Amino acid sequence: MDQLTFGDKVESSHATKLPVRLAIALLKDRNGVIKLDIPVRGTIDDPKFSILRIILQVVINLVTKAATSPFALLGALFGGGEELSYVEFEEGTLILDETNFKKVENLAKALQERPGVRLEIQGHVDLEKDREALKREILLKKLKAQKIKEMVKKGQTPPSIDEIKIDPAEYSKYLKMAYKQEKFPKPRNLVGMTKNLPDPEMERLILNHIEVKEGDLRTLAFMRAQKVKDILLKAKEIEPERIFLVEPKSLSPDRKENVKDSRVEFKIK
Repeated sequence: MDQLTFGDKVESSHATKLPVRLAIALLKDRNGVIKLDIPVRGTIDDPKFSILRIILQVVINLVTKAATSPFALLGALFGGGEELSYVEFEEGTLILDETNFKKVENLAKALQERPGVRLEIQGHVDLEKDREALKREILLKKLKAQKIKEMVKKGQTPPSIDEIKIDPAEYSKYLKMAYKQEKFPKPRNLVGMTKNLPDPEMERLILNHIEVKEGDLRTLAFMRAQKVKDILLKAKEIEPERIFLVEPKSLSPDRKENVKDSRVEFKIK
């Protein structure tokens, strides 16, 4: 079907309630052509044989699938299936592994080939795992700050804090330095001096006094959604007005079996 378009809406009790426009947007390629691979079987001299009836049934099935499982329909065309409806992040970060990055690339390809489709993006977090991961990230930055201070004292020009690396062999050293700078009450010995503690205990005390607020988690969720949007628009073949960042109703998404809460979800419009 070439250049299929809709006329004005007609009020009718027989009209379908299915999202026909969405289905057509999912099926129509960038040239305005809809190609349907429809297997036809039967005897053409049979009075009940009708190609039109077969085509209509396939179209109805596709429209129904667009309503109930739009990503399954899109995935059937470009790969990815229902899993194309989300991407997972490593806890506390904006990092996508290779599998999830590939899903974004497949989604970008689908959007390029289906110019009538619009996409909504919602960022989410795992309230427990992301909070703990953010705490550990803040702890690591405290250690990096100590290493930067040491480099400056030695007259060296340190790189940015994101570029600083803490090797396993020097972790304990900078942990002790960071612990010493903390202002919270520390365990003391009988003479009132700060106790020397093992590394795990110092870690625990620092982490317990790091506060990650809801605003920090909300920012992480938004930045995840923004990162995916940036990847989708990087090729400059998708119009920015087709992609929307949507505030989620809940920072934590609906639970899905074997799927992280640390994710971004998509909705096709």
